[in-house]
Amino acid sequence: MQLEWAQEGKMWLGLLLMLLLCPSLEGQENSFTINHIYMEILPGQEVQNGENLTLQCIVDISTTSHIKPQHWVLFYKDDVLFHNVSSMETTESYFIPQARVYDAGTYKCTVILNNKEKTTSEYQVWVKGVSDPRVTLDKREAIEGGVVMVNCSVPEEKPPIHFTIEKLKLHANGFKQKREKKKSSYNQNFVMLEFSVEEQDHVIYFQCQATIFSENHMEYSRAIKSELVTVTESFSNPKFHVSPEGVITEGDQLHIRCTIQVTHLVQAFPEIIIQKDKTIVAYKSHGNEASYSVMAMVEHNGNYTCKVEASRISKVSSIVVNITELFSKPKLESSATRLDQGESLNLWCSIPGAPPANFTIQKEKMIMSESQNFTRIASARDSGTYTCNASMGKVVKRSSGVQITVCEMLSKPRIFYDSSSEVIKGQTIAVSCQSINGTVPISYHLLKANNILESRDMTSNEPAVFKDNPTKDVEYQCIVDNCHSHTEMASEVLWVKVIAPVDEVKLSILLNEDVESGKAVTLRCSVNEASGPITFRFYREKETSPFYQITLNDTQAIWHKAKASKEHEGQYYCTASNRGNRVKNSPQSNILTVRVFLAPWIKGLIAVFAIGVIIAILVLGARCYFLKKAKAKQTPVEMSRPAAPLLNSSNEKMLSDPNTEANRHYGYNEDVGNHAMKPINENKEPLTLDVEYTEVEVTSPEPYQDFMENRYSRTDGSLDGT
Repeated sequence: MQLEWAQEGKMWLGLLLMLLLCPSLEGQENSFTINHIYMEILPGQEVQNGENLTLQCIVDISTTSHIKPQHWVLFYKDDVLFHNVSSMETTESYFIPQARVYDAGTYKCTVILNNKEKTTSEYQVWVKGVSDPRVTLDKREAIEGGVVMVNCSVPEEKPPIHFTIEKLKLHANGFKQKREKKKSSYNQNFVMLEFSVEEQDHVIYFQCQATIFSENHMEYSRAIKSELVTVTESFSNPKFHVSPEGVITEGDQLHIRCTIQVTHLVQAFPEIIIQKDKTIVAYKSHGNEASYSVMAMVEHNGNYTCKVEASRISKVSSIVVNITELFSKPKLESSATRLDQGESLNLWCSIPGAPPANFTIQKEKMIMSESQNFTRIASARDSGTYTCNASMGKVVKRSSGVQITVCEMLSKPRIFYDSSSEVIKGQTIAVSCQSINGTVPISYHLLKANNILESRDMTSNEPAVFKDNPTKDVEYQCIVDNCHSHTEMASEVLWVKVIAPVDEVKLSILLNEDVESGKAVTLRCSVNEASGPITFRFYREKETSPFYQITLNDTQAIWHKAKASKEHEGQYYCTASNRGNRVKNSPQSNILTVRVFLAPWIKGLIAVFAIGVIIAILVLGARCYFLKKAKAKQTPVEMSRPAAPLLNSSNEKMLSDPNTEANRHYGYNEDVGNHAMKPINENKEPLTLDVEYTEVEVTSPEPYQDFMENRYSRTDGSLDGT
């Protein structure tokens, strides 16, 4: 079925017609209803490929009008609108002539009347089979090695289509040998495949079948045959020609030829190859003959193959050639294959049956003897492969090789290492062993502390190098051996000094971290296993230079201070290094805090001194206090005297002398009521004031005035202080 409209275009056209029709329907006042709608498929839901198919949509509508209403009928395949029609009839049909596989699917139809719509159930339609394919060829006569182009098409069907094309041979006995090719076409309804014309293809034909996937199953066409193709042979099967004919004896000239006949249709000659077993002995790229000629020997016995190849064609034939042996292959023997230098080397050659023959004994290509026997005192240069040649006329046969090894005794091995730099613990050291003289191969065994560390075989007299990572001082020795019967030889013992670097440093203090002032403080910087000499450095934290440094062959160093004081309090650490450490990477110890405390007797002395100072301060404060009070009481007495005495230096001394406080002990007391000085005890003698005064020159009465102003201010302006 060919759809005249695109699916999307049809949908829009149907909707447009519906919109044009609806206004006329709305103007009607008649009532209507869609009673039923169903689809009939003729002749049935399953039809054969090429049969006609009719889809009928039957609508039952009831209305109050005497005129049948106008309605729309829409046909769908696989939910896609492919046909619509405006109708007043109860039945609308869609005709599909010569149904094909692509017409299979799920169909339904819908009726639309004004704003009412009803759809049928879905109907499955199957189209069985595929249209017969058409097979065409580009030629009806072909030559071996050529090709035939086969075109297989199904014009009535739509892709994707899967094609299966078979090449078959037609034989007189009716036996068919087929070669099958398969190909799918996704955009076209045909394929073109190329088939090669092979050897022994005389009459061939091709057969094509199309397959289409439809509704979850496969539909197949019939297998359609092509016309016959006649094949012409490009060249004949190869033929062998061997001479001489009959019995062939060693020494005869053997001649083998392989010939073919080539058709005039061939554009290029094939290649002719003659093989003995799998070895190519002769070939010819152009022409119709290849030949192989050689003096016959027993080793030329065997199966010969002639293979002719041209492009895709290959033809083969075979022949067996037998050669009669003139005499057996000689055999070379030796008294021994491994000898020590200085021993006797004996070789002899023989042929079974002892026929008269000429002998030569060779070492590689050098003739050592022209007789059956060879004897000499062996030296290292006599090692090698020996063979024996026996000849009778033109026939020369060589024996199998005999490998002779003459062993030179090894010289005492030398053991050494690069001693220009010291060996650091954990680093790799290369120990070399070498025997300058001696037959190779040489087996070297490196002993470490009398145990075999590693073994190595050398095929030259170069040093054998062994790698090791010693962790402490160690002794190495080398044992060598070769094919010589002498026992193995040992080198001198190699002693290697291993420098163990400092890897862990610890700082500790003897006795206690809290040190009494005046007592000794002792710091110890220690390391684990390390090689001396070791340089120890003591530091105070945040200081870049050590305050103490010493180099020892010991694993610890001591810093001692006989009398510790507060200035020795703080945090300390140390470093240690030897030849195995770089100075900048010297390991650093832990940080240790040292505290210095005062001795008990010093603490007591300080306490006594502090108490004395406090008492003195208290006494001085009390004295100042009472002195000020004495001066305050004396001020009114001085003011009650005549003005003249104010200029008396003795009076000034009296006012300014702090010893005035001492007058209390001589019978004077303050009388707050009249500010007058009077004796406390009438029986005591009056004190003479001149004894207590010292004359001084007074230049200004200002101190006295200041004193009075201050007193007046303290008593709120009242002289009596009330």
